[in-house]
Amino acid sequence: MHPVFALATPPAKSAICIFRVSGDGCHKGLSKIINNGGFEIGRFHIKEFYNKKQLVDKAGLVVFKGPNSYTGEDSFEVYAHGSLAVMSSFAALFKEVGFDEAVGGEFTKRAFLNNKISLNEAEALADLIDTTDDRGVVLSGNSLFGEMSSQISVFADEVDQIRVRVEAEIDFSDEGNEYMDKNIVNDLSNLRNRFESFVSGCVNKNRFSQKNNVLLVGPVNSGKSSVFNRLLGFERAIVSDLPGTTRDIISSELFFESSVFSIQDSAGIRKTDDKIEEVGVGLSLSEIKSVDLVVGIFDKPDKSLIKNFKDLSHEKCFISIQNKIDINEKDNKLFDCCVSAKTGEGFDELKKLILSSFKKDIKKDDYKFLVRDRHNKIFTSVIENLNSAKTGLKENLSLDLVAEDLRLARSCFDELVGEKFSDSLLGDIFSSYCIGK
Repeated sequence: MHPVFALATPPAKSAICIFRVSGDGCHKGLSKIINNGGFEIGRFHIKEFYNKKQLVDKAGLVVFKGPNSYTGEDSFEVYAHGSLAVMSSFAALFKEVGFDEAVGGEFTKRAFLNNKISLNEAEALADLIDTTDDRGVVLSGNSLFGEMSSQISVFADEVDQIRVRVEAEIDFSDEGNEYMDKNIVNDLSNLRNRFESFVSGCVNKNRFSQKNNVLLVGPVNSGKSSVFNRLLGFERAIVSDLPGTTRDIISSELFFESSVFSIQDSAGIRKTDDKIEEVGVGLSLSEIKSVDLVVGIFDKPDKSLIKNFKDLSHEKCFISIQNKIDINEKDNKLFDCCVSAKTGEGFDELKKLILSSFKKDIKKDDYKFLVRDRHNKIFTSVIENLNSAKTGLKENLSLDLVAEDLRLARSCFDELVGEKFSDSLLGDIFSSYCIGK
């Protein structure tokens, strides 16, 4: 394939930036742009890179020879200084020697096409890059580093063994040989049960990776925006003593103990004649329906007011927070947590309280692999075909139908790991990748 290049690190000022280049002829192009033109495979070099005798940078270089590379092709990586100008100069340099810019997922796609990784492992790699917590790292890592592929291979081999017995019976039954016995139904049933157990250890990425959406609500001037800013660690929302300052939903992300939360600040809820503020209040009330946790912020102990906000949250998880404890006495009995947005007191406890409100859903030990909708559809098809084959054997239906069910189940495994695929499927999978991977 034609040589392509991409920046594998973010396009922002940093200590170093890393460029990847891969494809037939890339080593020849490399020789044209480094001092002396020579290099050794698998060794780290420090080289001067030139564009028409103009020094671009003195940078690190590692060269790989296919198939012993990530993509399976000849390739190299450059570790340059992380200046935006240097990044731009290297991009121009690579274009000058005829390299094309890679699209998202190009390197991993080439690794798949060159049989360096399976399709489900390529998907797991994207999931690993996307993951935002340690649980996701473990689950996607189990899929990426071959454990899932190994188990799928075992199931596929067992289906093949049962198919051989069924199809041999079809082809050679008139010769008086018996290729099937009463154990075949039990073998098929055991295979199906073990595969269902495997599937139960898989969690869908959409369910696992859902952001934990948190909405801050409360009466006006209770300090919601101050609590919001203190949670984030910077001034994201405008804070004022004037009632009704926040008139729209303001959101940002909070990262705490390897978990990501989407925190939303809302307008204070009260009756108002201000039309714009009234719209903001309406947004706050409607937003409650779409979040996972409602955090009520109050500055005074008022049981009826807290109950009103809890009732507005309907069946959503609701926690009550007392703010402004730097000027008011704590009420630990009435509130779930007491904080001061001004001094920061109580915010570690508040973050832990928010975190504990979510970790009941998916437990790390309940699952072993992170999968996608595509995998779940294939898993369902495998189980349906195995069940159909078992029914056919028990009810003495045509062995041709049983053989077809087994063939379809086996074909599903091929589709899962990418031994058969469509171009549109590859487009869907690799289009979600970041540039440089």
